[in-house]
Amino acid sequence: MYDVAIIGAGVIGSAIARELSKYQASICVIEREEDVCNGTSKANSAIIHAGFDAKPGTLKAKLNVHGNEMMDKLSEDLDIPFKRNGSLVVCTKDQDRDGLMKLLEKGIANGVPDLKILERDELMQMEPNLSDDVECALYAPTGGIVCPFNMTIAFAENACDNGVSFFLNTEVLNIKKDDDHFCLETLHTDTKESEVFEAKIVINAAGVHSDEMNNMVSEHKLHITARRGEYFLLDKDAGSYVSCTVFQLPSKMGKGVLVSPTIHGNLLVGPTAEDVDSKDALNTTLDGLDSLGRTAALSVKNVPLRQVITSFAGLRAHEASDDFIIGEAEDVSGFINAAGIESPGLTSAPAIGEMVAGQVKEMLALMEKENFISTRKGVLHADTLSLEERNQLIKEHPEYGNIICRCEMISEGEILDAIHRPLGARSLDGVKRRTRAGMGRCQAGFCSPRTMEILQRELPMTMFDITKNGVGSNIVIGTNKEMR
Repeated sequence: MYDVAIIGAGVIGSAIARELSKYQASICVIEREEDVCNGTSKANSAIIHAGFDAKPGTLKAKLNVHGNEMMDKLSEDLDIPFKRNGSLVVCTKDQDRDGLMKLLEKGIANGVPDLKILERDELMQMEPNLSDDVECALYAPTGGIVCPFNMTIAFAENACDNGVSFFLNTEVLNIKKDDDHFCLETLHTDTKESEVFEAKIVINAAGVHSDEMNNMVSEHKLHITARRGEYFLLDKDAGSYVSCTVFQLPSKMGKGVLVSPTIHGNLLVGPTAEDVDSKDALNTTLDGLDSLGRTAALSVKNVPLRQVITSFAGLRAHEASDDFIIGEAEDVSGFINAAGIESPGLTSAPAIGEMVAGQVKEMLALMEKENFISTRKGVLHADTLSLEERNQLIKEHPEYGNIICRCEMISEGEILDAIHRPLGARSLDGVKRRTRAGMGRCQAGFCSPRTMEILQRELPMTMFDITKNGVGSNIVIGTNKEMR
């Protein structure tokens, strides 16, 4: 029996696992997908919010600001790409300046530092590509950008290094509460085998499915609405079009369409906001993508949409209370929800992890480990080295001189690292999220076959076993010639 079972290996579940791994406890993470970071955590705006938008006094407000404060040390300890590029919420001549003042007041109440209103002349010196209609903006210098893949994987790998067990391709079908523990009935989606996990405490971090997990055991029902957001990702040639993250004045559906650089040098435009019935509705739509260009133009003029290299959609877990639901279910002792985690969930994740781990510590009277490993190194990217360092690396490890992904200049050595590290990649998308092989201009058109050859060589799988992103996404499904 485990002391703690965490359902979901997104950024929230992984952050909780990492915080709990500081204590003497047996912990497992159960994830239905083939890898960590496969739900909301893989398709979002990649923003570290300053914290001026949430209503003062809410969990969103408190955890956003605290999570933002934690990012500098976390990025150093866990080798997470992170930059405080600042954010702007722009107000056009057709909008009410009072909206910015209300955001400023909320930000001050939430404890966000150094907020100020900038007028057009100063804005144009910072961001010359802002729309001609922009008159002023709220500037938050503590806003930032991050790699959500690296952030989630870093939490998970560090938790794994500290003894947390991860069960991937494992779907929770039912949860039953016995007198002093829970029984989680699961199905391994890759082998179709059943397994029952027992745990003293269950933490529900199942994203858009967190209501389903809660409603298996609690009479206090939750209802999560899947809110789809569609995005454009532009080539690195457009990455410097803005330097800050440029928001529009928020509405009841969210913070509007943003235009932002990414931590890896691309430009991101999105998201839309559409409530959908299906929690698997990750398709993009013609109407949604068409609206992005028109809406983005309200804040940034002439966004170079001809340089779009891909579009994608993600789902946010919206709950009617419009706040995070974190804590023990009222009628089920030992069942802890981390539900309704929508924006600013990515920013809040470290603080949510700390909060939930603190609750579990008290419930189980956990003792801290003396040998907790607080740091982690990510995949070594050769392009971050000097020429001399890179030549020495290639001399010692020739695989770092064999370029597999030409768009992003990713070597065989980096892919090998991604495969063989804790919770290593087992699919093309798993490699992509850890190394960026396949994220460039050609969107994996060149490097996929070569990456598949490496996966086949290094792992006990054939070409027929290799998937893009887990069960049902096999790349090779048959032969058209006799195999010799």
